[in-house]
Amino acid sequence: LDPVLDSLNILGSMPWIVNKPVLDVIKFIFTTHGDKSLDIPPPMDVLPQLPKYPIDNLTDEERRKVNVERQLMRRRRADAFSLRMDMLYKLSIADMYRDDIFWFPHNMDFRGRTYPVPPHFNHLGSDVTRGMLQFAQGKPLGDTGLDWLKIHLINLTGLQKRESLKSRLKYANTIMADVLDSADNPVTGRKWWKQSDEPWQTLACCMEIAKAERSADSKSFISHFPIHQDGSCNGLQHYAALGRDIEGAKQVNLWPFDTPQDVYTGVATKVEEQRLVDEAKGSAVARTLKGHVKRKVVKQTVMTVVYGVTVYGGRLQIQRQLEDLPSFPQNHLHSASNYLVHAVFTALKQMFGKTREIQDWFTECARLMSKYGYPVMWETPLGLPVVQPYHKRKTTGLRSRMTTSGNDRPHIVLTDESDANEKPDSLKQKNAFPPNYIHSLDSTHMMLTCLYTHRTGAAYVSVHDCFWTHACSVNVMNKICREQFVALHTQPLLKDLSDFMVDRFEDAPPLLFTKGKQQVSKEQLMDCIKGSPSVGEFDLKKVLDSSYFFS
Repeated sequence: LDPVLDSLNILGSMPWIVNKPVLDVIKFIFTTHGDKSLDIPPPMDVLPQLPKYPIDNLTDEERRKVNVERQLMRRRRADAFSLRMDMLYKLSIADMYRDDIFWFPHNMDFRGRTYPVPPHFNHLGSDVTRGMLQFAQGKPLGDTGLDWLKIHLINLTGLQKRESLKSRLKYANTIMADVLDSADNPVTGRKWWKQSDEPWQTLACCMEIAKAERSADSKSFISHFPIHQDGSCNGLQHYAALGRDIEGAKQVNLWPFDTPQDVYTGVATKVEEQRLVDEAKGSAVARTLKGHVKRKVVKQTVMTVVYGVTVYGGRLQIQRQLEDLPSFPQNHLHSASNYLVHAVFTALKQMFGKTREIQDWFTECARLMSKYGYPVMWETPLGLPVVQPYHKRKTTGLRSRMTTSGNDRPHIVLTDESDANEKPDSLKQKNAFPPNYIHSLDSTHMMLTCLYTHRTGAAYVSVHDCFWTHACSVNVMNKICREQFVALHTQPLLKDLSDFMVDRFEDAPPLLFTKGKQQVSKEQLMDCIKGSPSVGEFDLKKVLDSSYFFS
């Protein structure tokens, strides 16, 4: 476990400071009027007040409407107050440490995913929190640092997503007047930064670029700003690499292209092609969806299908997206979302055939293991043992003079779903295994990148599949990130997993739990875990040349 613990120590040893200019702008907006578009909750006195009860006599129906309106308003005010106090707490912490250096000790969950221990103020937080943080140790920008600052600025805005890195840099240079105005006059200027997807990080980046541009020598300018490199639908990247899936690899930028590929647009395109076919056949729901099959509508479902979202869950996700489209007829939400979720799953199966085979194998292995009486267990390539903690619910009632009623029923009931003495919960075990295994792989890739980047002396922190470093060391981190992904997946991971499960159950006793309608024989279980899916012919070394694998 030494590599796992070393990576935790490296992540926790990164010193941070508060970005005071950004903090001061946030405090100004917070103490004046707030701004929902910037995720700054407004003061309570600007919110609508509770409607007063009319003095005149009301009918029962009128009284009911007034009560409902007051209840809804009371709930909105309570939610707004909660958000306001949460922001106040974060700003209080930032203000307390505005002149200090501080650290975020890290912990990890049972899959190996890492998290900062301080819960309220850390770099895993919202755009507001991230905008207030920067590295305590600064480094000169060097030859490429200023270019990476500008590319990162455009990445933060959400503009130019389908353009090349060169095009993004060129675009950044054409809007330097807006960038400098944002840095100099964030509250009173043209406020270009407010149009960004991540406005506070964008403002912080504008300020850093302005200081670098105005320095005597930008290459020698000491930058504290963290640059992010984000995986392209990272869960599907791991599945495509596991299955050596050529078509899937192209969709998620494992294959080198001159411009980034967008899997969400690819899925939306395939769904639209199917919609056109169905419309030509006379499908009413396909006709209703004309002009509404957009990237945004399918994105969340595509993103989460790799982590085990069901057809039902995917339908609800799509329905929420359709609700936000003002031109979509709301009386067709259910039928349209049901049509789209099946079309999305079909498109993903066509584009990521090996992914579906692997997911199905994971699910069936987990189902049989849990029916056999064992929780799912595996070991990551770094040696971290993972055991899924999903067991049948155990309830315990607490009785005392303070917690019982006249009929002696307990008023407090404790539930525990992680008691290893209880039988594994088959449904949760099988649904959780595919996403948990992929999470354990992405945490392994993160830890390997962390360890090897640290050896070079470059800074490194991560937010799961988003890796951060100084502008001057982005190229170094990118090279290591790709090398370690290839090294990880060059190992026969599916065969190793199969061998691990075979060794575990080879000498296993008969069924631990004999009660129940569905029993599983040891022969069934062994046949399943030995039958790992075959893989395709994708050459992993192509990842080394892919500019948009992490970008």
